[in-house]
Formats: sequence, structure tokens, C-alpha cells
Amino acid sequence: MVLACIDPRFQELVTNYTTGRGLTGRYSQFTVAGAAIGVVAPRFENWHATFWDNLDASVELHRITTVIAINHRDCGAAEIAYGAAAVADATCETRTHREALAEFRRQLAVRHPQLGVETGLMALDGTLEGIS
Repeated sequence: MVLACIDPRFQELVTNYTTGRGLTGRYSQFTVAGAAIGVVAPRFENWHATFWDNLDASVELHRITTVIAINHRDCGAAEIAYGAAAVADATCETRTHREALAEFRRQLAVRHPQLGVETGLMALDGTLEGIS
């Protein structure tokens, strides 16, 4: 499964990334504002169950083995969720995404310990920095 953000600037970039990895036609996709932030941030609590229910269905229907969560820089949902100071500069922004992705990995490990997980932070040019 690929978890990505709704930001229109990143739709093609995420597709390019998955295509480059040979994943075309081989993954379920879930798109929500903030990607992993939308799944773990208290501000978006009403969305959390929808993601986890969808993941349960993807595991059952598509036998997925890995979740790839792709957050991105200049994310408006990150600011909505955590405030302007959390994304005030590149250092703060990276820390905010690193913490959200770590929480996502923790929750995934509890709910689906059998699944692998990859997490990353995508730049506006489409490059992906792995965050573990």
C-alpha cells in the first residue's frame, strides 16, 4: 500500500516514484491530507479509523505485505495539524515529519506487525528522503 497526500503537486511525483520502483499495478493506494500526519495527528482524529479500516481491507483483499508512507515538504496539513512553528524552517519541518512518521510506524507495528513499512519525506522535486 502507498499512503500519500492529497496535494495536487505530488500526485505525479508519487506516481513517478512508484513507477520507478516497478510498482505500477501492484499496490493499493490511500490518499489523505498530510499522508501519515492525517493518520496520526490528533487534529485529524476523525480520519484515523477510516485509514485503518481501509488498510485492513487492503490486507485482506490484496494481501499487501508493505506500507509505503510518503509525506512531503511544504505540507499545508502539517501546519494545520501542528501549527506554523512546526514547519517554520527546514529543520522544524523535518523534525515534525520525522515524529509523525515514527508515530505512524509505531501504530502500524501494533495493528499489523506482519507488515513491512517504508517511510519517507518527498521534496518538491520528487526526491524521496528515507525516514526511519
